[in-house]
Amino acid sequence: MLRIRNLAKSYEGARTRVVLSGVDLDLAPGEFVAIMGESGVGKSTLLNLIAGLDVPDAGEISLDGVAFAGLSDDALTRLRRETMGFVFQAFHVLPYLSVVQNVALPLNLIGADAHTATRRACAMLEAVGLGDRVSSAPRELSGGELQRVAIARALVHAPKLVLADEPTGNLDPESADQVLALLRDQIRSRQAAGILVTHSHHAAASADRTLVLRPQGLELTG
Repeated sequence: MLRIRNLAKSYEGARTRVVLSGVDLDLAPGEFVAIMGESGVGKSTLLNLIAGLDVPDAGEISLDGVAFAGLSDDALTRLRRETMGFVFQAFHVLPYLSVVQNVALPLNLIGADAHTATRRACAMLEAVGLGDRVSSAPRELSGGELQRVAIARALVHAPKLVLADEPTGNLDPESADQVLALLRDQIRSRQAAGILVTHSHHAAASADRTLVLRPQGLELTG
């Protein structure tokens, strides 16, 4: 599903700073992987490269057989919209839209008609346990519920890859465990590939395997 080979990225300044070097990664459909590492080691840079928001200095990234190299900005935007879902620490739920309208946004962006978008958003909310909150305003929901909305939004368009950046950082432990279990189970059941970036060993334990990002690349723990 996701294939990364010998990925490298540096930034120019007063002196060149190597952020990533020799990163390899393979993810299969339904696999949920956690990536850990010290602050500044390049986790955010790696996510940006995988999302097509930045360009590596060297190496290859491909998703479902589509290589990123040589794609135009417009093509990368389409790839991101159609084949990726994102979950962040800050929920990024739009306060002026209802819950179902928030979840339907990815479908709207890829051109689904309003009826189809609403129907699929309602079904996705049902799947994450919020079937009775479709008409609610975001302000009426708890933090754990808002993150469930974010997960529903990330998955509603059936992405090939889900990227989750510290998705439980703003949640209490009980809500965090529920959200991680939901994210993992939904990724598996929908045969997406999932990457969880986290500082929490407890959160990483929910993944199928945990990798630690170091200057020389990714290493399997345990």
